[in-house]
Amino acid sequence: MDLTYTDEEEDFRARLRAWLREVLPKLPDRPAATDWPGRRAYDTAWQRLLYDAGYAGLHWPADAGGQGATPTQHLIFLEETERAGAPYVGANFVGLLHAGPTIAAEGTESQRARWLPPILRGEEIWCQGFSEPDAGSDLAALRTKAVRDGDAYVVSGSKIWTSHAEVADWCELLVRTDPEAPRHRGISWLAMPMDAPGITVRPLRTLTGTAEFAEVFLDEVRVPVANRLGAEHDGWRVTMVTLSFERGTAFVGEVVACRRVLAELARTARENGRWDDAVLRRRLGRLAAEFAALWRLTQWNVSEAQRGGGVPGAGGSVFKLRYSHARQELYDAAAEVLGAGSLDADQEWIADRLSALSYTIAAGTSQIQQNIVAERLLGLPKGR
Repeated sequence: MDLTYTDEEEDFRARLRAWLREVLPKLPDRPAATDWPGRRAYDTAWQRLLYDAGYAGLHWPADAGGQGATPTQHLIFLEETERAGAPYVGANFVGLLHAGPTIAAEGTESQRARWLPPILRGEEIWCQGFSEPDAGSDLAALRTKAVRDGDAYVVSGSKIWTSHAEVADWCELLVRTDPEAPRHRGISWLAMPMDAPGITVRPLRTLTGTAEFAEVFLDEVRVPVANRLGAEHDGWRVTMVTLSFERGTAFVGEVVACRRVLAELARTARENGRWDDAVLRRRLGRLAAEFAALWRLTQWNVSEAQRGGGVPGAGGSVFKLRYSHARQELYDAAAEVLGAGSLDADQEWIADRLSALSYTIAAGTSQIQQNIVAERLLGLPKGR
C-alpha cells in the first residue's frame, strides 16, 4: 500500500484528534478488571459514542452499516485512538471483530439488518462458542450437536473458553448438524440467543484473576433455522471466514498498543537505571524493529483484505504467528526492566504478561498457523 498520507487522510486525522480531545476527558473511570457487568456498560457506552460520531464500523462496508473507510483511514483511527488512550473494543470484540464482519460477508439481507446495527450501536454483545473440552486446536473434532426439528435446531453439548459469555446477548456457535459426514463437513454456524432456555454459563477464572471466559452447557437449546449463517453443513467454510478476521485484522489495535508499551518500557528503564545495560538496550531495540515490521505487515494485511472483498487472506496467519511470540518477548522484557517490581500483581504490565502466555494458543495455535503458512503460502504438502 502507499504509506504516504493524502490531504484528505490528514484532515481525517485532525478531525479525529479534535474529537478525542473533546470526549476522552468526559469519560468515567474504567471499571475494575473483575467487574464484567460494569465493563460491559463502559464498553457499550464508548461504542455508542463512536456510533453517534460516525466512527463505528469505520472500515465496514457501507451496505453493512459501516462507513466504508479506506484501509489507511482505518489504520489512522487505530493509531490515534490508541495514542490518545481511548478505550478499545473490550467486551464488544467478538461482535465487532469476528461475528459482525462474518455476518457482513456471509449473511442474508435480513440477517445483516437484524444483527449488524445493534453491534455497531453497542446495544448487543456477542460471545464465541467454538472450542470444546475435546475440540480446541482440533476444532473440526467438535461434538456439540444440532438436530433439526421443524423451523429450529435442538442443540446439546458444551463449549469452553467462550469469550464474554456471562455478559453476552448472542453467541456465534459452531454445531455438528450431520454426524455421519467427514469432520470438516456437517458443521453449521448458528447465531444463538444467550437468553434461550437450556443455557448454563460457568465463568472460568484466568491467571490474571478475571473471568472473561466461560464454560457453556447447552441442554436441548432451540435455535431458529433462520439464525444459521450460510448453508446447512457449510459451517466450516463460514468458520474459516470468521477465523480469517480473528487472525488477520482483529489484532490490529494491539500492535499499536504494544508499540506504546515498548516506549513506556524504554522510558522506565531510563528512570530506574536499567538503561545502562547494553544487552537490555539491544533487546528493546530489536523489539522496536519487530513491532515496526509487524505494523507494516498489518498495513499490508488490511489493504489485502480490502482488495479481497473485506476478508483477510492467509497473510493473517503470518502476522498471528509472529505477533504471538513477539508479544510474549515484549512482556518478558518488561519483567526485566521492572526487576523486583515485576512481582507486584497489581502492575498492569504483569497482568498483560500473564495474558500474553495465551496468545500462542488463542485464535489458533502457533502450530496451526505454521501449517497454514506452509500449505497455503509456500505450497508444501499437507502433513499426515
